[in-house]
Amino acid sequence: MGMHMESSEAKLRQHHQYFSNIMDLKTAAVPTKNEISRSFTQGHSKKMLSMSYFSLESIILLLCLTASLLLLPLILPPLPPPPFMLLLVPIFLLVVLMILAFMPSNVRNVTYSYL
Repeated sequence: MGMHMESSEAKLRQHHQYFSNIMDLKTAAVPTKNEISRSFTQGHSKKMLSMSYFSLESIILLLCLTASLLLLPLILPPLPPPPFMLLLVPIFLLVVLMILAFMPSNVRNVTYSYL
């Protein structure tokens, strides 16, 4: 019985620590608009501009792809329509996705671990 009490006290301490960490995160200081603008004027703007999501090579590739999508239809002759069976592929995919979307899930077999 003493072992059971010690483990429940340890779990209670873990829960208390967890919730106090959550409260610390909620009460953490959120920077104001002035602090954000001040940080940009202190040299962080150069760092933010150099850290870009796209590299120079990927931007050039995207620009070339965009230009080809805009110019090639004007240059190439019109293509014949695809075969009828090929037109059924997107309809088949739509039907499969609709069946999967409305199929009931077996929620009872899903197990959750809280600790």
